[in-house]
Amino acid sequence: MNTIVLVEFILYCIFMLGIGYYFSRRNMGHSDFLLGGKKLPGWTLAFSERATGESAWLLLGYTGFVYSTGLSGIWVAIGITLGIVFAWLFLAKRFMQDAEKYKVMTLPSYLAKRFPKHGKLILWLATILIFSFMMFYFGAQIAGAGKTLFTVFSIHTTVGMLLSIVIVIILSYTGGFVSVVWTDMIQSIMMLATLVILPIVAIYNIYTGDLSISHALQSSGSEIDSWTGGVTGFALGLLLFNNFAWFFGFLGGQPQLSSRFMALKNKKEATTGCIVAIIWTVLAYSGAFLIGITAITLYQDHQFADVETILPYMALDLLPPWIAGLLLSGILAAIISTADSQLLVMTSSVSEDIVNKAMGKKLSEKQLVRISRITIVVAGLVGLIIALTSKSLVYLVVSWAWAGVGCTLSPAIILTFLWKRYSGIGVIATIIAGFVSTLIWISTPLEDVISSRFTTFIIAAVVGIIFSLLFPDQKEEKNVLEDEETQTA
Repeated sequence: MNTIVLVEFILYCIFMLGIGYYFSRRNMGHSDFLLGGKKLPGWTLAFSERATGESAWLLLGYTGFVYSTGLSGIWVAIGITLGIVFAWLFLAKRFMQDAEKYKVMTLPSYLAKRFPKHGKLILWLATILIFSFMMFYFGAQIAGAGKTLFTVFSIHTTVGMLLSIVIVIILSYTGGFVSVVWTDMIQSIMMLATLVILPIVAIYNIYTGDLSISHALQSSGSEIDSWTGGVTGFALGLLLFNNFAWFFGFLGGQPQLSSRFMALKNKKEATTGCIVAIIWTVLAYSGAFLIGITAITLYQDHQFADVETILPYMALDLLPPWIAGLLLSGILAAIISTADSQLLVMTSSVSEDIVNKAMGKKLSEKQLVRISRITIVVAGLVGLIIALTSKSLVYLVVSWAWAGVGCTLSPAIILTFLWKRYSGIGVIATIIAGFVSTLIWISTPLEDVISSRFTTFIIAAVVGIIFSLLFPDQKEEKNVLEDEETQTA
């Protein structure tokens, strides 16, 4: 175990916990705890949104995926980048404006407020959906932390998961949304540094070692050196589309990302956030792709027991210990930033959507914050159990969760924004169809043919449209809603 790397890791953890403690000393209402009271700058929210969206999946899962698939892995990066750009350009300001107009703090509450006649059922269904899939997403982050600590420090994965869950729970429990966003900002910068510096160093080592990336790709097999994965025709279409299909989860349906849009305070801050987020995404995904490609060149004769440990292995191999320690903290930063945001999403679903809205409990601000903190602890422990018992890869688990939550709620959001005839029954049908179709699809060989990230989106959207046409909202309800919007405006 390298002492320098270990010391840097411990100092990093102490620093993160110190930030959580600093914000815990402030008096926070329920709105501050869940959404920061719309007081945070746009650039900070952009860094937070990117750190939250790109977790252990990007640094461990995607780099390992590129190492295994080669050049064709670029299509995943393209699909995700386009999704992020679309969300910030076309959805962020709408979320910001509607969150203020309808006085909502969560994605389910927004849908419920837009369709009040069926609001309580929408809240319950959306919460069940979010909890069911987000818990596995959260578990994947903790599993990723265990892998990282095992690779870097030879700490048993179980011990690594326990250490990680303690940090995540403390950060979320103490400072709420504000604490999470500011720690995300720092972690996002560390992640970006890792993804920019490491491939540059790798390319330098390839150049000085007189190695050839093209030769390494060619000698690794026809699929590795092909932008199309070595397939043609219909199979090529499926490969490109399945990799590109991550795009559909970014269309407003990821509650941990949409909450950052809702927290924006004005259009100027939204524009600033958009610029920061797009630049971050282009740099980060370019770097992650290059890490996978350069690893093929540097380690083509090395047998990895787990390809998702390539990034920490490369950092320890190519960099001085003190630099490697800083950059490897970027991996843990990614895990922590996503995990604490997911905890807050699940927490808000319980305290705000169910207890406060669906059940209509008349509780004080302090009581709602207390319920939120209890939920954080319980959900954190359940996520730990999932991480300890699951054998699935980080990339695979996140893919399923992305389909189940993002590709189910995205059509609901898009239809709500763009189609006036979308109805409350349509929203309910969308959520149920997305939930059920994802579970069925990932449990069959169909997932290997075409990704559930696409089929869930299409099935949920089509079913929502059909049921909206069959069961339109009553005119009276529409008129009341329009009157409320007019008065608010």
